[in-house]
Amino acid sequence: MIQPKLVPQRRLPRYGFHTHTERLNGRLAMLGFIALVLVEYKLGHGLLIWP
Repeated sequence: MIQPKLVPQRRLPRYGFHTHTERLNGRLAMLGFIALVLVEYKLGHGLLIWP
C-alpha cells in the first residue's frame, strides 16, 4: 500500500460546531434540567403552571 508523504493538517474553524463546545452545552443543559426538577419539587408545582 502506498503511504502519503505529506499528511494534511486540519485547522479548527473559528465558528460553528466544536466537540468541546457541544460537550459543554450538553453538560449545562443537564444541570439546568436537574435544577428545574429540584425547583419544581421544592415549589410543589411546575414553573409554567401558575396557581
